[in-house]
Amino acid sequence: MAVDRGEAERVEALVVGGGQAGVAASEHLGRFGVPHLVLERGRIAERWRSWRWDSLVANGPAWHDRFPGLDFPDFGPDDFVPKDRVADYFEAYAEKFAAPIRCGVEVTAVRRNAGRPGFRVETTAGPVEANYVIAATGPFQRPRVPAMVPETAGPLQMHSTGYRNPDQLPDGAVLVVGCGSSGTQIADELLRSGRRVYLSVGPHSRYPRRYRERDYCWWLGVLGRWDIEAPEPDTRHVTIAVSGAYGGHTIDFRRLAQRGMTLVGRTAGYEDGVVRFAPDLADNLAAGDRSYRSELQQADDYVARNGLDLPAEPEAWEIPADPACVTDPVLALDLAAAGVTSIVWATGFDLDFSWLQVDAFDPAGKPTHRRGVSTEPGVYFLGLPWLSRRGSSFIWGVWHDAMYVAAHIATHRQYMAYRSGAEG
Repeated sequence: MAVDRGEAERVEALVVGGGQAGVAASEHLGRFGVPHLVLERGRIAERWRSWRWDSLVANGPAWHDRFPGLDFPDFGPDDFVPKDRVADYFEAYAEKFAAPIRCGVEVTAVRRNAGRPGFRVETTAGPVEANYVIAATGPFQRPRVPAMVPETAGPLQMHSTGYRNPDQLPDGAVLVVGCGSSGTQIADELLRSGRRVYLSVGPHSRYPRRYRERDYCWWLGVLGRWDIEAPEPDTRHVTIAVSGAYGGHTIDFRRLAQRGMTLVGRTAGYEDGVVRFAPDLADNLAAGDRSYRSELQQADDYVARNGLDLPAEPEAWEIPADPACVTDPVLALDLAAAGVTSIVWATGFDLDFSWLQVDAFDPAGKPTHRRGVSTEPGVYFLGLPWLSRRGSSFIWGVWHDAMYVAAHIATHRQYMAYRSGAEG
């Protein structure tokens, strides 16, 4: 529906973003009786469709990575759902409660009204006036690519959001920079396709995919780890390597090397066709091993303490010997000599709230809020990591955060609706 650009459309609450956070916000706003509108610049759950590679599946099993009110159709509880079916799920969920989502409309600016309540929202379909604004655009906003290797260097370069499949890349070897879930899964897929692959491994944590007949999502739940309200010092942005690909398996970088992948340390620089790597590969792998063993030990302790009938799994503790690429690490890679024709930067994202022009950010540009309620009255955030707890940026976690934010808005509306006896 087109909006008259001369006169602003009026809504009580405006949700910006129609992904998992926006859909959850809409459900709870509706339950609390808050009139609202959701604006999405693409399609519902667009980034699940167009910012992911073809073979991506959810990193958590279907019983866990979902909203409470709907199961994934045609999938068992322990299956890892393909990305397009995840997007279909959110479309079906929004349809289930007739979410007022308007697609193809981008929000370009939000400013507080002067001398009166609410906000003026500029969109590509005309202005909107709203008393409340929920920023539900999530953490994956602007792909981060280090300004390191110039475009004129030769190899095709792309962020992981641009990667689709091995056939998309020119013939030749590939350097994948980043050992989180995205980088490791892309590197594994390229290796399986017959490519020569170099994987740059920085500091990281890794978990067992399954241990003692339970998925790691289950272990984090029973151990209370999803509900931790604040990260430990220096762990807020730790890279985590986990995968649901190929039925779900534990990521082990040494086993990738056994299959032919060349591991290198953190990518440190570039000069004259040569990429330099830090001499930290062995240390990074050892730190990842410590986090992995810690997870196993906590699970074993929980089983013993509670007398659970979950079979021991001693083989999970076995870690292969360091391969040659670890004991004799590659510290410099001549891209041309190595036949590297592509570089995939799996280096994460930066936030981009340039459209949200309100006093809700610290000097570094990070949102200032408590459980999603920002320092700018009437502005809210959803979908960010650690919004209220560790699980906040996960599918099920954002659903619970959205309930809190919607309840906060509903309560504020009740106060605003109050009229004293003198007011008649």
